[in-house]
Amino acid sequence: MEIQIKESDIKVAAAGGMDDFVMLFYNRIMEAVGGHLDAGSMQQLNSEQITLLAYVILRDEVMSGGFIQLIHNGYGGFIFLNPFAKAMRLWGLNDLTKLIYKGRKLYEECAQAIEQDCTDDEFMALYEQYPDFDDLDDEFVTQEEGFTEAVARYVDEHIDAFATVLK
Repeated sequence: MEIQIKESDIKVAAAGGMDDFVMLFYNRIMEAVGGHLDAGSMQQLNSEQITLLAYVILRDEVMSGGFIQLIHNGYGGFIFLNPFAKAMRLWGLNDLTKLIYKGRKLYEECAQAIEQDCTDDEFMALYEQYPDFDDLDDEFVTQEEGFTEAVARYVDEHIDAFATVLK
């Protein structure tokens, strides 16, 4: 699927900072697949586009509620059981790759319990039941700015893999 972005939009986003730049590509890719990421829509995208979507999902979920929220909201398999960590290594994010592998080990141990439907109180109790995720959450939050900067740099250096730039 061809994603088209005007060069002027890219310049405006870049001037707004790395978050705006990354989100421009994320939003355009999501718009192209009708706002829903599922098996069918992923078939329309290339691996670079899917990896960018995965990074933004990871970042947004972990920054707002940690890895437990990410897993509870159904993204654990998408992040931990696919070649996302390998892609991050290929994009030069070695520290994030290590973090994902640590998270995968924990995910495999407790995914079933965390993914269950539950009340708000039961969800909040998950943080106490699985405190091993706290260190991963802290590590991600501490390094998020550097991770996002590296992702933005990768997108900028490989822009044709993400979108067609219109003059």
